[in-house]
Amino acid sequence: MPLITQADLGTHLYADVLSEITRADDTIVSKAIDTAIQEAKMYLARYDLLQLFGNDTTPATVQDEYLKSLLKDIACWHIIRLANVNIDYNAFRTAYQDAIAALKSIMCGDANPAGWPYRDTSADSSPEGDDVSWSSNPKRENYF
Repeated sequence: MPLITQADLGTHLYADVLSEITRADDTIVSKAIDTAIQEAKMYLARYDLLQLFGNDTTPATVQDEYLKSLLKDIACWHIIRLANVNIDYNAFRTAYQDAIAALKSIMCGDANPAGWPYRDTSADSSPEGDDVSWSSNPKRENYF
């Protein structure tokens, strides 16, 4: 089950407006929610995504309202792109851009949400330390 549902979007869009935009087609809403979750996962790869988002068989173990709010902003943006019936388009565009900016600051490490678990990297073969590694070619020795 996804982290947010169509009923959760009621905090951002009225049910009658949502029904008007989607023409009562629930598949449009579920596709927008899935797209929002995938878009958020792109930015949050260093966190344990199974605990944050869950999957079809496992529910999310971390219940974070801020993450849900970001997902709602992104999902609503994808929905109102179909039509903006009685909706302030610029307000939703700003909310979407703010949500993406927040995800980018979390991705870069500028913001660290409390209680979000990092993914287990003990099995990775990556080098110790930061996520950045570097090397160089052997020194050249030219003789004339």
